[in-house]
Amino acid sequence: MKRFCLSILVFTMFFVACKSSKDTITPEQLATFNKLVASREFTIDSDWAYPQVTNAMSQVLNSQLLGPGNNVNAINLIGNANFLTIKGDSVMSYLPYFGERQMQVAYGGTDGAIQFNGIMKDYSVKDNKDKSKTLTFSADSNGENFNVIIKLFQNLKSEIILNGTSRFSIRYSGDVQPIEKNKKDS
Repeated sequence: MKRFCLSILVFTMFFVACKSSKDTITPEQLATFNKLVASREFTIDSDWAYPQVTNAMSQVLNSQLLGPGNNVNAINLIGNANFLTIKGDSVMSYLPYFGERQMQVAYGGTDGAIQFNGIMKDYSVKDNKDKSKTLTFSADSNGENFNVIIKLFQNLKSEIILNGTSRFSIRYSGDVQPIEKNKKDS
């Protein structure tokens, strides 16, 4: 009987110790998050790009053109200039694109990045069950239309999914922060 009770105790302790801990968000962080989304004035800096993997992408990226730590489905953007800024009803971005394109390519290959600089269309915000928020809108970049889906988490992490009319989709992950006061006027 002692051995049985000891086994139950060890078994119970094992499962209690293996329980995942939930990240708790302070009330201040929650207020900052809600204010950030409501204000529509924030910037997202992406750390990783996740292109859609195709056979052609695999061949190109497996030829060691990218640095160490990168592979066909995850490209490190740390140290590369990139941003997506929402300011009121405007969106600006410079997001490097890794992936396949169909048809329309600018002469000289000068539109390798996704660059928004204009008004968002059909902007909407949805609250999710996991307490994150999903922002959706469409925007234009060099004559191409993109459907943009941004998922913002309470810990100020973000995911961006871009679906273009002539490019395969790509996803970015990074951090969101409010626009600094001195940058608002520029």
